[in-house]
Amino acid sequence: MSATTSTDTAAGDAAAADATRAATADATGDDHAPAAAATTNILLSGVGGQGVLLASYVLSQAAMAEGLDVKQSEVHGMSQRGGSVMSHLRFGQHVWSPLVTQGTADLLLSFEALEALRYAHWLRPGGLLVYNTLRVNPSTVAAGLATYPDAIRDRIATAWDNVRPVDATALAEQAGTAKAANMVLLGAIADRLPFKPETWRGIIERVVPPKTVEANVRAFELGRAAGR
Repeated sequence: MSATTSTDTAAGDAAAADATRAATADATGDDHAPAAAATTNILLSGVGGQGVLLASYVLSQAAMAEGLDVKQSEVHGMSQRGGSVMSHLRFGQHVWSPLVTQGTADLLLSFEALEALRYAHWLRPGGLLVYNTLRVNPSTVAAGLATYPDAIRDRIATAWDNVRPVDATALAEQAGTAKAANMVLLGAIADRLPFKPETWRGIIERVVPPKTVEANVRAFELGRAAGR
């Protein structure tokens, strides 16, 4: 899962995936329909401590459980000080590079509103942006070196038209723990991905602490309902 493949290879792989996806969309009439032969490109972004990397791991494990080839790459940044965290995830029948290139992501899953705005341009035309409406001040804002943008939801809507905001933190609290906001966000995208319900639950049960399984599963299901 190391990010050692060249950007040129990643771009070529992504271009081939776009061609396959376009052909599938033409055949089905649904630009969002999962296609077994296509490579799906997902970018996750957030702030250190939000569970971005755990969510990426759940996605990778679900894809592998479905028999798909998976490549993943992570950029931790200044995660220990509230800095940005990004994870690239690609899956399909044959995937050669772990890197999602700008303008090719099918799905951007952002754990914080400013992170959604920051990475919206990584989406392909028609790609879906799902984000947590929570505001977390980045380290520069906390230090008084910058200001958090006003009207962030309006800015996101202007930057990208295929957007689904989710109050993931509130739904996680409803499920029993605010720490399960990452599971809420995974639930919000679940119906867009070709994974069976039992696959999702099996992976969640395996990766979260035993005492939190039911709360995390509830959070996932609340997110799924919010994402429909």
